[in-house]
Amino acid sequence: QAQLVESGGGVVQPGGSLRLSCAASGISFSIYAMGWYRQAPGKQRELVARGTNGGYTIYGDSVKGRFTISRDNAKNTVYLQMNSLKAEDTAVYYCNARWLAQEYWGQGTQVTVSS
Repeated sequence: QAQLVESGGGVVQPGGSLRLSCAASGISFSIYAMGWYRQAPGKQRELVARGTNGGYTIYGDSVKGRFTISRDNAKNTVYLQMNSLKAEDTAVYYCNARWLAQEYWGQGTQVTVSS
């Protein structure tokens, strides 16, 4: 059974950094395209960053230059390094795995940017 478990969320001051992790199990991790999405209260879920196992990555416009997605296939884990955090980055962050018609989501981890 596929499972994605996020960790690393928390409260951070504006300008600070956090690194989110998403550990996958029950899937052939290396063939899946992994990504991060977020959803703030009252807003739709939006793309934060998405990569493929071929090394291609895309970022949401609001996080370009501040966030970096990476993966470690040996650990079945995808990361999101978030720097220069802003109040508007406050949201629940979700890990996503996609391959052909198969798609899985994690339960989400809260990130709050506040002074």
